[in-house]
Amino acid sequence: MSQTPPACPQCTLENTYPDDSNYICPDCGHEWPISEALVVDEDATASVKDANGQMLADGDAVVLIKDLKVKGSSTVLKMGTKVKSIRLVGGDHEVDCKMDAGSFMLKACFLKKV
Repeated sequence: MSQTPPACPQCTLENTYPDDSNYICPDCGHEWPISEALVVDEDATASVKDANGQMLADGDAVVLIKDLKVKGSSTVLKMGTKVKSIRLVGGDHEVDCKMDAGSFMLKACFLKKV
């Protein structure tokens, strides 16, 4: 296999390697079958859903459904704040966006499509 191994589905770190019929993550010790990883990768880019289960896409406008405290700061992103032109990225925080308060990575479960 000449492809790079996928990120670990448990800890999302990319330091994984194939071993026989499994992928192994040395960071968290998680092992999963290579055949399962191939099926997951096909759907990974098309499965970001908002809090209501609607599919999100690059460029969509969304609204925050609850107040969110910004880690390491006293800033609070208020419920009802509209965010225009989101960008979908991989990882735990699927949405990259820019607001008046700065650039943020948000989880899709705290957003509602407008």
